[in-house]
Parts: sequence; structure tokens; C-alpha cells
Amino acid sequence: MSHISVLLQESIDFLLPHGPVNRVIDGTLGAGGHTRALLDAGVNEVLGLDLDTQALGIAREVLADYGEQAHIVQGSYRDMRQHAADLGWQQVDGILLDLGVSSMQLDTADRGFAFRHDGPLDMRFTSADNRPSAADLVNSWDADALADIFRRYGEEKYAGRIAREIVSRRPFERTQQLADVVSQAMPRRDKSGIHPATRVFQALRIAVNDELRILEQTLPVAIDMLVPNGRLAVITFHSLEDRIVKQVFKDASTEIIAPPGMASIEEKEAIVDLVTRKPVIPSDAEIAANPRSRSSKLRVVQKRA
Repeated sequence: MSHISVLLQESIDFLLPHGPVNRVIDGTLGAGGHTRALLDAGVNEVLGLDLDTQALGIAREVLADYGEQAHIVQGSYRDMRQHAADLGWQQVDGILLDLGVSSMQLDTADRGFAFRHDGPLDMRFTSADNRPSAADLVNSWDADALADIFRRYGEEKYAGRIAREIVSRRPFERTQQLADVVSQAMPRRDKSGIHPATRVFQALRIAVNDELRILEQTLPVAIDMLVPNGRLAVITFHSLEDRIVKQVFKDASTEIIAPPGMASIEEKEAIVDLVTRKPVIPSDAEIAANPRSRSSKLRVVQKRA
């Protein structure tokens, strides 16, 4: 399945409410769909960041006609300030983060993200930083540590049972091998129809790439980099990501003013306004065209002037 940009028009409409702007960062470039739409909408320059070599290769082809308007860089959005500075940018008019794993990654067996295609148990967005793979985790962590990440990052209620079975059956090298053992450890198949290994694979991917901690660290940096009235748009795909985005946006948009005579209360200025009070979700038509979009949510804030 080719990669289809999720909530594409909604992202453009919210990032460019008054028409084209000068500089935007696409912190999760992927195949370049959102960046192409931003440039087509009149944005002067876009800095596109991605760790994935495969995605970058496709994005360079997709964006080839835009020349120096599209700055394509292999790197993490956690380092967006430095990558922007390399271009001489201190602040930008908009930032987009489309989180999670792409269709390309899921459908490429040797990346090890999915159990539908048997491949090496990897799950790293890039191996360049020598980050431990999913195989390293399941083959070396004890049952308590594995259960903890299955519970925290996968919200898996049978985390302990699955972790103990994994430890008793290791080593693991292949995705299908792990998926089979997880399925066997479950007392019964989930009535929702979701594959029994779905939550475990999600948890391992998040742990391998340290996704949630990096997101928590990045959102305040992104807000700080916006020009007055600039906008930050974030697309999430599961509740853990969305919870972090919602909380950071709530904190950044909350103002605390001490009443007279209550000097002990610590005052705080709001630095953004919520553009979306509730998350924007895909239309029925988009979900029908791209079932993987069904869990996506878009939240947007605007920097105060």
C-alpha cells in the first residue's frame, strides 16, 4: 500500500488560515505529501525532516520540481531548532508533525514494524544512531521490564503473561516468530478483531524509538520557534500520543492570574491559543479511501502575538 497523507487538506487549511506564509517545518516528511501540498498552497520554503532513508528517497523524487523551496534533511524533529538554524532560520510561520509509523514502513518486511510480513525484528526508524532494535529488547530485558512497556506503551492488559511467555521462548529474530508467541500467550483473541500482537508491537516500536519522551521534549521547542500568530499542527494515531499533545497544548494555553491578596499563587502567561478545542478527525470518505487514517487526530495551536 502506497503512503497516503492523512488529514491533508485539513492540515493545510489550519496551518495557512490567511494564505501562504514564508517558512514551514514539516518535522515528519515521510513521502513528502504534506510538504508538496504546503508548497502548492504557496508556502515559500519548507524544511522537511525525516530519519527514514527510504522515505527521504521517495520525498526527493516527489519534491524534485520544487528545487530550493524544499529543504530535505535526514534528521529527527527533536533537532528541528538546529536544522532550522543551519538554514539561517530562527523562527518559522508553521510547524507540522505527522506522528507514528508510515504505510511504507509497515509494508516493508525487512523494517520489522509489522507482523503481517515476516521480517527481521528491527523497528528502528534509522539504524544510524546504533539504537537497540526490538530484537535486542525482547532478547535481553527481563519479564518485568517487558511487561512494563507493554502495559505503558501498548495498554496491554495481559502484559505480564505475554512478557513471561516471551522470556521463556526466546531468542527471537523474526516478526512472525514473536507475533505467534504473543498470540499463543493470549487467553483468547480480542473480540475487537485486532490482532493479538498489535499492542505489543506498538509498545516495542515506541520503546525502541523513544517516541513519547521525544514528543514531550519537542512540543515546547516547536511552540517556542513559532513567530507570533504562527501555528503548530500535530497529527496523532493513538491515545498515548494524543494525550501528550492535548496536555502540552492545554498547559501552554492556560493563564493563571493571582487574585488580589493571593501573591503566593504562581502566575503564568498563556503562550498559545487553542485553534482546535476538540481534535479534528478524518471524514468517512477519507477513512473509506485510507482505512489507516481512522485513528488519526489533528490538534492545532497558534502562538500568541
